[in-house]
Amino acid sequence: MSAKTPMLRMDGINKVFPGVKALTNVNFRLFPGEVHALMGENGAGKSTLVKVLTGVYASDGGTVTLEGKPIQITTPLEAQEFGISTVYQEVNLCPNLSVAENIFVGREPRKRGRIDWKEINRRAEELLSTRLNLNIDVTRELDSYSVAIQQMIAIARSLNVSAKVLILDEPTSSLDTNEVEQLFAVIRKLKSEGLAIVFISHFLDQIYEISDRITVLRNGNWIGEYMTKELPRLELVSKMIGKELDVLAEASSNKRIFKGGESFLQADQVYKKGKIQPFDLNMNRGEIVGLAGLLGSGRSELARLLFGADKSDGGTIKINGKKVSLNSPKQAITNGIAFSSENRKTEGIIGDLSIRENMILAIQGVKGWFRYIPRKKQNEIVDEYIKLLNINPPNPEQLIKNLSGGNQQKVLLARWLITNPELLILDEPTRGIDVGAKAEIQKLMLSLSEKGMSILFISAELEEILRTCQRIAVLRDHEKVSELENDNGITQQDIMKEMAGGM
Repeated sequence: MSAKTPMLRMDGINKVFPGVKALTNVNFRLFPGEVHALMGENGAGKSTLVKVLTGVYASDGGTVTLEGKPIQITTPLEAQEFGISTVYQEVNLCPNLSVAENIFVGREPRKRGRIDWKEINRRAEELLSTRLNLNIDVTRELDSYSVAIQQMIAIARSLNVSAKVLILDEPTSSLDTNEVEQLFAVIRKLKSEGLAIVFISHFLDQIYEISDRITVLRNGNWIGEYMTKELPRLELVSKMIGKELDVLAEASSNKRIFKGGESFLQADQVYKKGKIQPFDLNMNRGEIVGLAGLLGSGRSELARLLFGADKSDGGTIKINGKKVSLNSPKQAITNGIAFSSENRKTEGIIGDLSIRENMILAIQGVKGWFRYIPRKKQNEIVDEYIKLLNINPPNPEQLIKNLSGGNQQKVLLARWLITNPELLILDEPTRGIDVGAKAEIQKLMLSLSEKGMSILFISAELEEILRTCQRIAVLRDHEKVSELENDNGITQQDIMKEMAGGM
């Protein structure tokens, strides 16, 4: 097949859910030997388009062509048989099985009617080394390896079923810089072998580093297809959000320099063995304090101690000058503290409940399950926060699992804002969401702080820490090592020096 002929075409794709037009006449072309980035805000239709392509959803119109031939895909198994494989953000493999077993599960070579384990291990080693430049012990259990290695193994499984199209859905969201480079080296090798790759990510730097072509979706509509090298970043952002301005810069312009306020919370030499060294932290009313540090530095551990999700082994915490015990989340909530975890999938949303049910969980838990909040009152509360946070679709009875990541995050924020907290702890609230939703959340943080709420903000993105916080606590190797005032002179390099030990 000519490199000028698309490996895959999707033309005029439509998808409608009850009350929601998810895709309207969307087009997509994918050529052999290219990395094609699928871009758009959360809710733009990226996931829906991929699910139509992979047979998770049936389309309501349009055609799919593979290698010049029209095809119909009705199940994920059919997609695999056509050579279309997907590696998701959350690796969908079996952690208790070996690497080799995960690659060949359901397709094990047999000898005299029995599984040929020696052959499985040999083929797994050969596949990983020749296609992915990965030399590991394939007999070890999958969960003994890092997330980065597990993703490589998921890719290897896809290649083993003769993939022609490989879809990578947010593959780098849990990887560090070195792991991303390792993954990109694999992607480039597969690209050179002629594989057609769809790459979905919210990291603009990575999009511009690895992709050849970009397709932009917005609100379920096809905006356009562009060569990456010909599309300036600001123009890409404008096409994604439909605004001719840099919304993040606008959020930054609203940041104020904190003028001082009463102390709400004081932590003195609080620690947990094996998790975080003794630390001091003061949270003033109306102040946004950032926690900066590399993955594993102790940021989330510090937050969990303040919320009572983990019990400290020592130290004292005072709220409004009075010593308190925070040995459970309920005690923290009672003392005016709310905590939105970084892992919205496993510690946040309950997928089979509605937006309304997810929103009222925390306040209902505080009141007690035998003091039921009347449905009319629930509707009033939920409608208020749907409007405040611009949650889309604005249907309180929509299952939360059907929302985009950004809108799921907004529902979780609403859950905690409903409790009327005095301290809001946000652990990576903007991870994996688009630039427009990031700007909305950052503007909300600034607005809440103006009204006197204290916010402890954890983010791996130093740029947004600088954009929103008045003070920055830096952690390294499970220890709080410094605090920096965010005046006009501080830079990302200043923070990174502290994170790296001043080097």
